Amino acid sequence: MICADLFADLIADRHREKAGTKSAAIKLYGKRKQQALEGKKLPELLRRPSVNFGQLLDDALTYSKRNKRSYKTDVPRIASLKQWFGSDSAEELTPKEIENVLARTAEKEKWAPSTYNHYRSLMSLSYRLGIQNRKVSSNPARSVTHRREDNNRVRILTEEEEKKLRKVIEAKWTSHIPELDLAINTGIRKGSQYSLTWDMVDWEGRMLDIPRTKNEEAIHVPLNDAAMAALQVVRARGDGKGRVFQSEKTGEPLEHGRHWFDDAVIEAGIKNFRWHDLRHTFAVERIVDWYQKRVDIELMLPRLAHYMGLFTHTITERYLPLAPEHFRKQLDRLSKG
Repeated sequence: MICADLFADLIADRHREKAGTKSAAIKLYGKRKQQALEGKKLPELLRRPSVNFGQLLDDALTYSKRNKRSYKTDVPRIASLKQWFGSDSAEELTPKEIENVLARTAEKEKWAPSTYNHYRSLMSLSYRLGIQNRKVSSNPARSVTHRREDNNRVRILTEEEEKKLRKVIEAKWTSHIPELDLAINTGIRKGSQYSLTWDMVDWEGRMLDIPRTKNEEAIHVPLNDAAMAALQVVRARGDGKGRVFQSEKTGEPLEHGRHWFDDAVIEAGIKNFRWHDLRHTFAVERIVDWYQKRVDIELMLPRLAHYMGLFTHTITERYLPLAPEHFRKQLDRLSKG
């Protein structure tokens, strides 16, 4: 009988294998018989070893370092995820448990929807890699609700707000004024700004030559007088090599302006404003400048899209409602054919 043969075979092996249920035992017996006929001996793990989620996060971090441009921002996020879920069994985590922790933290830390989605995506990546590596069999993070991001939100820094913000920064974080000036006067993304190296600055051509952006394309951003002055101030502090923005105390590259900018915004009493809104401010100011120079909208929008590293110039149309009436009328005419 099968069960008797199976019992004899398993007892004869000094390295006994736990087969679990009767059906699993029969399956194991069949495989062992087949391996014996083929002259093979391959260990069978019908019961997959328990893997905690921290192990999946370690794999995700390794993957991020090799393949993702967002590695440096992934590092602290993965560290937080490991603190929240690291010791939990990866197979036993449920979508509800994941969502509860992320939602609670989002409320406490006042995350934007995009931040919430970044954490969710990292968890999903960890599970996808775990499935590929046969460490887990499912991905509960996929069932966690993706939060809607309001990409049409356009908030700019008004002239009065800029005065307040500058006053606070000059009083408490004066060394960071060039970072603010460059952001307002170039409109480049925060990640691109803090990844700038001096070889990307074309002093003679008054241009930033950024070889790779979020959209995987090179962009060439003109530097006005204010942007040039900001870069000259920073260059005078160091040797003009490596990363543009570095800590004056340690010489280490700065990764973002969060440690001073967010506090300055709060202290200045500015509501509902974030670093990315400096990019919007740049866009609207360029529109106003080009309006004064009588640049046609059909030339202006593609040019602005290139400077900002956008996929299509139609995205820049969202800035027009904040621009002069002249351009809004042109847009209406264009939309009507």
